[in-house]
Amino acid sequence: QVQLVESGGGLVQAGGSLRLSCATSGRTFKNYALGWFRQAPGKEREFVATISRSGLTTIYADSVKGRFTISRDNAKNTVYLQMNSPNDEDTAVYSCAASDILSTTFQPYPYWGQGTQVTVSS
Repeated sequence: QVQLVESGGGLVQAGGSLRLSCATSGRTFKNYALGWFRQAPGKEREFVATISRSGLTTIYADSVKGRFTISRDNAKNTVYLQMNSPNDEDTAVYSCAASDILSTTFQPYPYWGQGTQVTVSS
């Protein structure tokens, strides 16, 4: 069982920056690919970014490519999402998730955090 807890959400100005963190429990953190997903009010959950076990492979949604960066620190059992130049379309609840495989869809992720709200003000 893997438990994930997000932090770092809040209010950010458009064009600013914000870093989300997701701390995980357990000694098997390095065995999982990690992903970030988001869901805005009235919209379906959508993929944001994912990172492989080693951290060598990352995949981004087109909407965030070049602005957001996913990274992980296996020594700290933590995955991060650095959000640069956010805009109002990035307002959503952001959740991290863990999976045995690297995936851009949410179905293969059995473990999820509770989510953290990010609101971008323009």
